Amino acid sequence: MSDLYIHNSLSSKKEKFIPINKDLIGLYVCGPTVYSDVHLGNCRTFTSFDIVYRYLQYIGYKVRYVRNITDAGHLDGDADIGTEDKMAKTAKALKLEPMEVAHHYTVGFHKMMELFNNLPPNIEPRATGHITEQIEMVQDILENGYGYEVNGSVYFNVQKFAEENDVYGKLSGRVIDDLLSETRDLKNQGEKRHSADFAIWIKADEHTLQRWNSPWGEGFPGWHLECSAMSTKYLGSRFDIHGGGEDLKFPHHENEIAQNCGACNVVPVNYWMHGNMLLLNGRKMSKTPDPITGISNSIMPQDLFSGKNEFFSKAYSPMVLRFFMLQAHYRSTLDLSDEALLAAEKGYYRLMEANHRLQDLVHTGEENIHENENEQIEKMIQAAIDDMNDDFNTPKALSRLFVLVNKINSIHTNQINISSIKEETFNKLKKVFNDFIFDIFGLKDETQSTDESTAHVLDGLMDLIINIRQDARTTKNWGTSDQIRDKLNELKIKLKDSKDGTSWTIEK
Repeated sequence: MSDLYIHNSLSSKKEKFIPINKDLIGLYVCGPTVYSDVHLGNCRTFTSFDIVYRYLQYIGYKVRYVRNITDAGHLDGDADIGTEDKMAKTAKALKLEPMEVAHHYTVGFHKMMELFNNLPPNIEPRATGHITEQIEMVQDILENGYGYEVNGSVYFNVQKFAEENDVYGKLSGRVIDDLLSETRDLKNQGEKRHSADFAIWIKADEHTLQRWNSPWGEGFPGWHLECSAMSTKYLGSRFDIHGGGEDLKFPHHENEIAQNCGACNVVPVNYWMHGNMLLLNGRKMSKTPDPITGISNSIMPQDLFSGKNEFFSKAYSPMVLRFFMLQAHYRSTLDLSDEALLAAEKGYYRLMEANHRLQDLVHTGEENIHENENEQIEKMIQAAIDDMNDDFNTPKALSRLFVLVNKINSIHTNQINISSIKEETFNKLKKVFNDFIFDIFGLKDETQSTDESTAHVLDGLMDLIINIRQDARTTKNWGTSDQIRDKLNELKIKLKDSKDGTSWTIEK
């Protein structure tokens, strides 16, 4: 097994993965703020880290995956003072308690993750369930001299921390002097010693719905503090991997590092990973309507799945969307379009069809070895594994699988004699191909009939029909050949002829 390399946002380069404790990997991913339905960009991020989680387990690591639920303290506009809490804003608009809002959207989030076939984390802590830990972390930061209290709120002293520690700004690439100058003119900065300082505990006012007692009076934790406290509680003061979207790099993750160092005197994470954004028709997604068309460049997952939207010609399933996400590296932008999803749908069905054929094939035990065929199969299997070890490069690994699809189809049509492949190599192909689809990529097979016997009969009938059509073509009986093709088209069964033989798919 080759070594795993991860692109570390902290160093901006790929680094060999060396776990702190080989018996248990610590993985923390920033979860959703549950004040609204999860959007597609979030789904892409969580799916990317689901694949990371799956692959780490596949190569033998035991992983403790922690993904939080933010149900307090995340202020509108991602600020830390002077704006309304996102949970409270939704609660007031719907005339509900904040915990009603949190429960409703948490349930919706879990259902969406199930649709994408994302594995649940090992631990899913809520911010409101860890107020004690957050207060303790604020006290530790104060005791270490990196915080100060003003009128019931506590702020992190960024300038002092930056002067004493060569850490702040490394993740985001920002220079402390620039941070101080670019935030100098912001409003509501009066309580801060420096404009770059951020709140770690915020005093409640008469309108605050969620509030807790603390040594500094009633208030609530800062958004950045929550992840620091929960990751420390469940993964320790130092752990292996912290993930999230690119948009969280600054200020959220930069401030997490500062808080952990300020409280625990240690840099908390060895490898920082950031997923890139999802575009819609070449543009950044936004709920704000276009001034000319009046249409927002945004779509919710459920609207994509139902087909009820103005962007796409048909409905697409969650697995087609997951397959589509596999086609781009997690650090690259991914452009969602009707054309791209149509292509992804065809690729998804082709991959599943090849796996059906492969799993149905049985090696005879007879071997008339063709070394070139064996070498090519072994080479593609190893290349797919090497691609995943190269910073979880799913598009490259997927491309290796499609080279193997051609081999599988050729074996199925007897253009490659199964006896020319070593039985050991063939069994390895069956296992690894299946493992990649379901265990690593996390796809589900939506092509299988719920009645397996019916599916088996259909496969047999289609093989018979394709053989009859092939006989007709061999004898130049074009009328029969065309009649078979046209009748199948009427039934929305599409035949595709290639040098590897004839394959079929049912159009949705």
